[in-house]
Amino acid sequence: MVDDHALFAKSLSIVLEDFPEIHSFSCAAADDGLIRRVKAEQPDILLMDINLGKMNEEDGLLIAGHILDEVPQQKIVMLSGYDLPVYRREARRLGAKGFVNKNVEPEELVAVLKKVQSGRVYFPADTWMAEDLTETEKKVLSLVAAGTKRREIARQLYSSERTVSNHLQHIFEKLEVSSAVEAVTKAIQMGYIVPDFTEYER
Repeated sequence: MVDDHALFAKSLSIVLEDFPEIHSFSCAAADDGLIRRVKAEQPDILLMDINLGKMNEEDGLLIAGHILDEVPQQKIVMLSGYDLPVYRREARRLGAKGFVNKNVEPEELVAVLKKVQSGRVYFPADTWMAEDLTETEKKVLSLVAAGTKRREIARQLYSSERTVSNHLQHIFEKLEVSSAVEAVTKAIQMGYIVPDFTEYER
């Protein structure tokens, strides 16, 4: 398991000791030696958190992608409190075998791991899925969320205000909203935009 919360990892280790299906459980750091360790130990399943805090500049999804590039047969299950549609879709796209919320009960987690070990995948069904936003649309939406005016957005994107308006219209259609405020709110809920809570700490 790769996770930046030592207490959570230790607690999970203790809980899993009660399940005969789990023969061994260990934690690994998200450092330069992670891929080398995966190659050497060949774990049946690698549990990967998404938000790794100060462990690594990259998030768990990016690291999982690097691992699968080097060890494509490795089964990876994302275990994260950031249970957002965008993250689940990205995990599936890069080749992870499952996505589980950290609030899961131990029995359910073990059931998921058994399913993945048997060759199946586990991804919670999304109640609502939007068409993916393009990289440009994501950029426009993040600038709107930051309070940037359309003229300034156009300048930063080296385009016209009409083009920016077209991007916004496409965003509204994909997210099924009718205003910029609704678009930003829904984008946060889906994981397209991560709020900057440091603003509230000042």
